[in-house]
Amino acid sequence: MSALHKDSASGTEFLLRRGDPTKCLVMLHGIGSNAHSFDRLVDCLPPDWTVLSWNAPGYGLSEPVAGTAPSVRDYADRLRALVRELDIRRLSLVGHSLGTLIAGEFAYLFPELVSELVLISCAQGYGMKPGEPLPDKAAARLHALDEMGSQAFAQQRAPRLLFDPEAQPEVRAEAVAAMAAINPGGYAQAVHMLAAGNLSHRMRAVQAPCLVMVGSQDRITPPQQSRLVVEALEAGGITTSCYREIAGAGHLAHQEKPKLVAAEIRDFVRFRHSAFEEVQR
Repeated sequence: MSALHKDSASGTEFLLRRGDPTKCLVMLHGIGSNAHSFDRLVDCLPPDWTVLSWNAPGYGLSEPVAGTAPSVRDYADRLRALVRELDIRRLSLVGHSLGTLIAGEFAYLFPELVSELVLISCAQGYGMKPGEPLPDKAAARLHALDEMGSQAFAQQRAPRLLFDPEAQPEVRAEAVAAMAAINPGGYAQAVHMLAAGNLSHRMRAVQAPCLVMVGSQDRITPPQQSRLVVEALEAGGITTSCYREIAGAGHLAHQEKPKLVAAEIRDFVRFRHSAFEEVQR
């Protein structure tokens, strides 16, 4: 696998492969994953690209954000502090599942930094208002983790993220290990952030070109959720969005089908950069 160097800055742990600074991909994992969940994808991306994969606040050794019920902006602000300290001035932003909420918020708040967005297995969020109780599905996650413990929780839940877990035992084992390693406090904060999220609402105000991908057999965030994001982009006036369904993949499409997902990202980023260079001439 590609050699990624582990480091930390602004209270955030991350994996980094240095390359061309004009081709910088920053990747945000899902709620039951971590920075290593993109390892297979990184192996399939152009070797000259700069690639950064973070451990979200409260994951790994990353410091949690403040409060028990943080907003998605709290996570976006932490990402801004990280890229500022690393002097990353322009980036392609990839979000998976929970990471799509953070990616969308970051692109809205800091449009000057984002050249394009890639959203995989979009998590819409529950649209919970401040002060409201957690929705039943969100509360059930925390109850199950508390009752079962992280290892049993991961053994039960993680295989459902794959379309055919028995056919990919190594990917299944990676998914279980990542979920078993979650910090309960960081996970609880992420559940509250997910509950308060509303991705389609936010994407109506995002102006970055966007590639939306989802596994055709995703049972966690079904394709319709990702199609709603494309509709929101179009409603906001974005005509430079693309939608792709990855055949034979579930929620972890970037781990199940890394070559296909990497090819889509590579072609989208290269096309966008070529178009930008043409305009600049």
